[in-house]
Amino acid sequence: MSEFISAVASHVFLRNALLAGAMASVACGVVGSLVVVRRVTYMAGGIAHCVLGGIGAAVYLNRVHDWAWLEPLHGALAAALIAAFVIGFAATRARERTDTVIGAVWAIGMSSGVLFLARTPGYGGDLMSYLFGNILVVSAPELWLLAALDAVLVIVVVLLHDQLSAVCFDEEFARARGLHVDALFITLLVLTALTTVLLVLVAGIVMMLALLTIPAAIAGRFADRLSRMMVGGAVLTALFTFIGLAASYSPELPAGATIVAITGAAYLITIALTRPHGGLRISR
Repeated sequence: MSEFISAVASHVFLRNALLAGAMASVACGVVGSLVVVRRVTYMAGGIAHCVLGGIGAAVYLNRVHDWAWLEPLHGALAAALIAAFVIGFAATRARERTDTVIGAVWAIGMSSGVLFLARTPGYGGDLMSYLFGNILVVSAPELWLLAALDAVLVIVVVLLHDQLSAVCFDEEFARARGLHVDALFITLLVLTALTTVLLVLVAGIVMMLALLTIPAAIAGRFADRLSRMMVGGAVLTALFTFIGLAASYSPELPAGATIVAITGAAYLITIALTRPHGGLRISR
């Protein structure tokens, strides 16, 4: 641990990694709690895996067609938002089975991403970094983009906290109160899409669901209010990220996989040793 702390003081890339983890923790705590309470993890998974299509398209356009301004995160953001709206429309308006639509979005996103990257000269090997994450290569411009996404997430959730809580806990009650449930549900999916983009850098597409849901689920076992669950989830995500980075540094292990392994182990230990709290309340 002391070696890692000394390295943080000396290396910019480690400080950037810690900043990226801190920013991702805010999103995980806030949005992850809503996803866990609303039980839409499978929808978040569909959005996450569609992101590879946007990343692949952005890399292809950047390298092959000289769109120098286009970064992989831009493509990830566009793909995640498109997937959120498609899945949200299927869940609220279309007559198709939602799980079938999610499967189609999932498959199209992953396959198109692989195809785009395969057609990009000299870029096929970087596929693994997107699938499993590489928090150690986060750049300063990406940190600014992550900060902007974080700010949007927090502002929207603060403004719509009561409405989103009502939809997540009791959809029928929310309809009876006259809330626009479908619009709020799509808003939740959009927030999930933004969080997905944040987590792609930390844990990658394959493992981001662990960070989105597990810390919030652990916090939910002890919290009696949604707001406390959000704070607890954020703190736990930041803690797991720090421990994972420290544990992976000396043995040169993949940081993203180490973070997720520690997160998963903490969840298993928690459910083995504790009982969940009596129940969450919608109030602040």
